[in-house]
Amino acid sequence: MGSELSCQELVELVTDHFEGRLADDERLRFDEHLAVCEGCRNYLEQMRETIRLTGALSEESFSPEGREALLLAFRDWRTRTP
Repeated sequence: MGSELSCQELVELVTDHFEGRLADDERLRFDEHLAVCEGCRNYLEQMRETIRLTGALSEESFSPEGREALLLAFRDWRTRTP
């Protein structure tokens, strides 16, 4: 695994990064990519902000209609992703 990390690979590793589950070599490749890729730095910051904001949400903060709309939107998202 000594090669440079691509943007797609970084996106796929973001969850492991946030959860501290990257192996040392993956973390090094992740950090090296961030050092040279402004787009991925922006993406990572957007993900941090999303996590911060969604962590402040509770189920009670959604109207029944809003909750149902979100459930419908994400119900089969795993089956639609490649």
